[in-house]
Amino acid sequence: MLAYPIVLEDDEDTLLATSVDFPELTTFGTDREDALARAADALEEAIAARIHDGRDIPPPSTGRQVAVLPTLTAIKVMLYQEMREQGVGKAELARRLGWHLPQVDRILDIHHNSRMDQVDAAMGAMGRHLQVRASARR
Repeated sequence: MLAYPIVLEDDEDTLLATSVDFPELTTFGTDREDALARAADALEEAIAARIHDGRDIPPPSTGRQVAVLPTLTAIKVMLYQEMREQGVGKAELARRLGWHLPQVDRILDIHHNSRMDQVDAAMGAMGRHLQVRASARR
């Protein structure tokens, strides 16, 4: 799970949702639940833009209220961060996997519903192994 803190502030009839980690994230909701759901969507868009632009994605800071990223998005963020940490570009990842560049573009595309075996292969090419576990909801 990858969750980023969201700041909620009253704004007349709505709640304004912003993020310390992503200053570009601003959205509104009718109540707390709606604002956090919209913040999760806005967070995905902010992350997609940063990946597209080749910018850093910060680790989550701490906070009481959080927007939780979908699992596939979180894994794609981890892959992207690992590539940046190791200095591996998309062309090098494609070479390691024996893929064409558009396949690597799709595996990093937040909006593309990538298959888990492909994401797992990409993580493996980066020397990483995905571990999955289930836990009780809080």
